[in-house]
This record gives sequence, structure tokens and C-alpha cells, in this order.
Amino acid sequence: MIKVDHLMKRYGSNYAVNDISFEIGKGEIVGLLGPNGAGKSTTMNILTGFLSMSGGTVLIDGVNILENPMEAKKKIGFLPEQPPLYQDMTVEEFMHFVYELKGCTLPEAEHIDGILATVKLTDVKKRLIRNLSKGYRQRVGIAQALVGNPEIIIFDEPTVGLDPKQILEVRNLLRSLAKEHTVILSTHILQEVQSVCERVIIINHGKIIADEKTEDITRTIEDGYQYQAKIAAPSGEVIKALGAIAGVKSVIPTGERDGDAAAYLIESERGIDIRKPVFFVCAENKWPMIGLMPVSTDLESVFIRLVDKSDGGNLKVLKKH
Repeated sequence: MIKVDHLMKRYGSNYAVNDISFEIGKGEIVGLLGPNGAGKSTTMNILTGFLSMSGGTVLIDGVNILENPMEAKKKIGFLPEQPPLYQDMTVEEFMHFVYELKGCTLPEAEHIDGILATVKLTDVKKRLIRNLSKGYRQRVGIAQALVGNPEIIIFDEPTVGLDPKQILEVRNLLRSLAKEHTVILSTHILQEVQSVCERVIIINHGKIIADEKTEDITRTIEDGYQYQAKIAAPSGEVIKALGAIAGVKSVIPTGERDGDAAAYLIESERGIDIRKPVFFVCAENKWPMIGLMPVSTDLESVFIRLVDKSDGGNLKVLKKH
């Protein structure tokens, strides 16, 4: 659905986006992450046609955004961080206004009623937008992005300022939209990406520093896998025996105890599963092992490590999806 090839955006001698390429397929829900000033907002504005590019190409469902902008824009719904709502209109009036503005040709009343039902705005459609809560105004912003039934929907910080209940409702809505649309979600809330997105693209200094399935990027970074083992045996012998296993990088006692068993953090080389060898070593030495489980790496930790490494210039780009 989206193909970005060697995209660049330059302001004088500074690059906001510096030679990035990626593809997003139909029905994917992708998180776009990056620290402030990383280039993600610039990238979204180019994808939606609000900003020109200095180089490269962007294809929206095969349509070049520069050569045929009107056709490309019809395929995109966009929710900016601050939805541009007309406060003196009712929800229903605003939706009809957006319908006309987009030149939509779908059956008007049926189409708008369907959107309002999807985002749960039917009960407030006669109310002025200025009288709605922050959560409902955000839903109106989402609703306008759905007018015309675009194949691609791009959300910029869709849950900012919402309370926990409203955040949960918006996340559930995003998941439901992904069943029929390609969704790009830009947010600073890493838990949001982890709970909603199938894939994450991380940008820093205008370059892509990671492009991975969410489940993979939260399980491992380029350094390897970590496991916690609880073993009832002399610590020195455990460290020596497990450290001799092929693929094991380190064995570190954590200080945690479970009865007469001590806990160890075992790190392996990337791509090597050391669980069976650890089990066999313990069995051969008749050491009771009462626990062996992977240590999950949350997205926040991955994000910080990748950004720090890219800032320092020591980066191995993750791209396996």
C-alpha cells in the first residue's frame, strides 16, 4: 500500500529526513517512533501530501504522491495531533462538511451514520463540538479521517491528553480499524505501540534505525537473548559449567533466591537457544532447576538503547520482518 524509496527532506544544509526507504503492506498496523526532532512528523506530512520532498519517491497504492497528489490523497485519512475541528458545528454538521470537502461520492447519510456508529458518536451527533469532552473531540478527529473510506489511515498521537479509559477505547478502535485499513500510528507512548502495532519503525536523526515486528524487537536487540534460571547448586560451579556452554555469553548471579535455589541471568548470542543445553548440564550434575524463563525486553528499553547507539554512531540497523 505504501512504498517509500530513498526519501529525503532538506532544509538548507540540514536533513530532517535522510534517505529512508520502507514498505507497508495492506492491512498492516505499524508504529512510527522516534524522539523529538527525529523526522517522523516530517515523514508523515510527506506521506499525506502536506509537505514536499527534496528527493526520493512515495507511492500510495501505486500512485505517486507528487505526480498525482489528488488521487493519492483520496486513499489517505489523517488525524493530526491537534484535530482541526470547527467548534461551532455539531458533530453531524462537521461530518457533512468534511464529506463535501473531500468530494466523497459514497451515499452521504448512510456513510456518515456508519462512521459515527463505528467511533461511537451516534449519541452526541447533535451536540456542538465545543461542548464535547477531550475524548469525544478526539473521536470526531478519528471520524473525519474515515470519511471516504480511505485504504490508509495515519494517526499522530491519537491518545494524547486522554484519561486511561478513553485511551483504552481509542486503542480498541485502532485495532478494529486495522481489520479493514492499513494503519500508521505515530506516538510517544511506547506501551501503545506494543499493545496495538504488529510492526515498529524507529527513526532518529532522519534515518531508520530499526524496522522490526513488534514481537521480535521487544524480545531481543542485536546483542542477544537473556534468560533467568533458578538453580539449587553451588554458585561457583553453576557459573563455570553454564559459562562453558556454546553460545552462552555470560552467567551473572542476580542475588535473588527462591528457597535454596539462586537466580542467574544468562545471556546468549543472538539466534542461539541455550535452554536445552542449560537443562542438560543441570541434569548431568544433578542440580535441581526450578525455573528457566526468557527475560522480556520491553519496547521502552529497546527504544532507548537503539536511540542511544544511533546518537553515538555505533548502530547495527534491525530489519528482519
